[in-house]
Amino acid sequence: MQEQSLREEITALVARFEAEGLNHGSSGNISVRAGSRTLITPAGARAANLTPERIVALDIEGALCDGGADVPSTEWRIHTEIYRARPEVMAVVHSHADNCVALSCHHRPLPPFHYMIAGFGGDEVPCARYQPLGSDALAFAVTEALGARYKACLMASHGMVAVGTSLSQASDLTVKLEMLARQYLLARQAGEPVLLSEDELREVHRRYGYYGHSRMPR
Repeated sequence: MQEQSLREEITALVARFEAEGLNHGSSGNISVRAGSRTLITPAGARAANLTPERIVALDIEGALCDGGADVPSTEWRIHTEIYRARPEVMAVVHSHADNCVALSCHHRPLPPFHYMIAGFGGDEVPCARYQPLGSDALAFAVTEALGARYKACLMASHGMVAVGTSLSQASDLTVKLEMLARQYLLARQAGEPVLLSEDELREVHRRYGYYGHSRMPR
C-alpha cells in the first residue's frame, strides 16, 4: 500500500477503537511497517486530534525519518523490536482494552478455556512480564513473550499487543482477544473454567489448518 493510505488506515483505526471502547483517550498505539520505515501514532494521539499527517515515521532503530513536530508514541520501542524479531509482521496494535487490562493484572496467561485461544498461535495467550512503561525492558519482555509464533500477548498490569500480516488482521486479533478476555472473566465468576486438553487442542490446531482454505473435515 502507498504510505498515505497506510497513514489514513491508522487514523481510521484509532477512531474506531476509541468509539468501540478498545482504547480510552490517548492510551494505546498502532503502527504499520512501510518498507524500511515504521509508521506509528504520535504521543498523545486520540481520535479528536489525529490526522494522517501527524503519523510519525521511524527507522528500525527508532530515529525520526521526517522533520515533523510530533514525537512517536512512548511505546515505539515495542513496535520496532517486534518488527526486528518477526519479519513477517506488518502491523502492531497495542491496546488498553478493559478486559485485557483486568486480566493482565493477574500476571498470567489466558489459558485454553475456549477453542479460539488456538487462533493466537499456541495453546494459550502468553503474558509478558511486568516492566516500566516506555522502557527498553518492556519492549524486550513483549518480544520475548510473543516469540516466533504467537500473534498476541497480554502485558502484565498494562494491556495487550497483537500483531498481523496486515493492520486489518492485527485489529481483528485485538477485538478477538478482548472478547475472549471478557468471556474468561465471566466464566470465572462461576468457578474455574474447564480447560481443553492437549489432545483437544491438537485437534483444534489441525482444524484451524483448514480454515479459509478448504472445507472442514467431519
